[in-house]
Amino acid sequence: MGSRRALLAVSAVQLGADVAGQVLALRRRHAFDTPVLAGSPDTVGRDSWWAGTALSPPAWTVAVHAGALARLAVRPDPRAATVLAWVGAALVPGYLQERLVRQRLTPAGVQRSETAVVVVGLAAAAAMAALGARASGARP
Repeated sequence: MGSRRALLAVSAVQLGADVAGQVLALRRRHAFDTPVLAGSPDTVGRDSWWAGTALSPPAWTVAVHAGALARLAVRPDPRAATVLAWVGAALVPGYLQERLVRQRLTPAGVQRSETAVVVVGLAAAAAMAALGARASGARP
């Protein structure tokens, strides 16, 4: 499991982006807004548990991520690496389907803290998927 340390680092950064995105979205009332479903600024706190926010995945996904990260930090664990790979793989399209994320990735939509969360979260999610697959023994 040679890439375990890299996976731990990237997963920790990604988890930090999740938490920062959650805090920003709750404070600014940025509800999730995807091509299929959209939340309401009035219910962003409640919706953050099951559907996430415009800047973070659902709280249950963050909990699964944190649990797998903690397990992998204790010892090499191919299952935890697999979970992190799947979470990272799910986060990439999750980020990209959010209207606010796509806006923050354009020059006209840059907002310093939100764009930083989006860029770091998206890049770390992609790296987490690849490193998790490698650390779990799956082919990337």
